[in-house]
Amino acid sequence: MLNKLFLLIAISVGIGGLADTAFAQLEMNSFNSKTERKVRSEILTLPYYGVFDAIGYKLDGNTLTLSGFVVRPTTKESAGNVVEDVEGVERVINNIEVLPLSPADDRIRLRTLNRLANRGGSLFYYFLGTNPSIRIIVNNGRIRLEGFVNNKADSDLANILTRGVTGTFGVTNNLQILGERR
Repeated sequence: MLNKLFLLIAISVGIGGLADTAFAQLEMNSFNSKTERKVRSEILTLPYYGVFDAIGYKLDGNTLTLSGFVVRPTTKESAGNVVEDVEGVERVINNIEVLPLSPADDRIRLRTLNRLANRGGSLFYYFLGTNPSIRIIVNNGRIRLEGFVNNKADSDLANILTRGVTGTFGVTNNLQILGERR
């Protein structure tokens, strides 16, 4: 487990998903350095960084590796550009994946957000504000839920509701419970 961020709140390493690449942590005050706090701040304030994007990072010495998924190429580019100027970062490796343009995926994104935020009972508060706790990543009809929730019941509810979204081919629930370590 890496101790970094979830740019919505998380980080970790591996192959199986953003939870294994950039998500897995964030107990709110666990940032190890001023550099990490500044990187997090810069990414969270990107102009088009939203609920359908998920960016994480790994800081190894002075090398910062960005990972995750975004719907706009400009968001990927902007993320790389804003962190280059952070004090303590000498090299940036931008491994953020730009999701393919797809009207079908766009419809799934909106259906999923509507279902979770408007019909998900207590889940609506995870979508309040400019930095939602739950991120919805849709790629070729497959949904990945990334982020953090307060308890297992909310994670299970989000998973069940997302599986009911029409037009999807599968759901991966990478939601993590605040305070738990993977």
